[in-house]
Amino acid sequence: LAAVAAMVYLIFNEGYSTNSGEAPARAPLCEEAIRLARLLLRLFQTEPEIMGLTALLLLQHARAPARFDASGEIVLLEDQDRSLWSRKMIDEGLALVDKALRHQKPGPYQVQAAIAALHARAVKPEDTDWTEIDLLYSLLERMQPSPVVTLNRAVAVSKVRGPEAALAMIEPLEDRLSGYFHFFGLKGGLLMQLDRGDEARVAFDRAIALANTAAEAAHIRMHIDRLMKEGAERAAQKAR
Repeated sequence: LAAVAAMVYLIFNEGYSTNSGEAPARAPLCEEAIRLARLLLRLFQTEPEIMGLTALLLLQHARAPARFDASGEIVLLEDQDRSLWSRKMIDEGLALVDKALRHQKPGPYQVQAAIAALHARAVKPEDTDWTEIDLLYSLLERMQPSPVVTLNRAVAVSKVRGPEAALAMIEPLEDRLSGYFHFFGLKGGLLMQLDRGDEARVAFDRAIALANTAAEAAHIRMHIDRLMKEGAERAAQKAR
């Protein structure tokens, strides 16, 4: 059952990890994964991890209409128009999360679904319970140790304890994530918050080199443009 669930999750990710131009063509992969997860749930109605898997896919796919703007640029979760999220999918996903957690047999899919549920329940980005998300990622780290899980946790840590704490958390991961776009994107963002512009530019350049899609590369270039603009403004102020 675990192997089948993992395959369903991989199918979903194949459709989800795409750029705006490919999204309409690959959305059926996400929908097929959700269909298969629901089928598994009908066959294993008391299995909390299958409830968690189904909830996770629903809660993630609910955000699909808001993931890209009209020009095809990536829109980060905190910047998304939440009115575009599918309320129907969210309600179904939240009900499944609550049902799964009542079994008190937590597993990785349930924990990830619980994290997605906290995002879904936040009416505004500032309502997000980052402390609870940090705790859930800490639990997921113990269940399923992975540098990617730690990287994701670092986002929550940056919100709770600041960018310096998050940067200290991810720096030991660099060798293992040396080919991972998201590592350098996050590192650059944290360095920007700490006003370490030159180091941020190096990280962002690396992220662009590792970008899997044009949308990812464009998103990083936006950060570089901002760095250059801020640098020019500082230089102008010094010249006065």
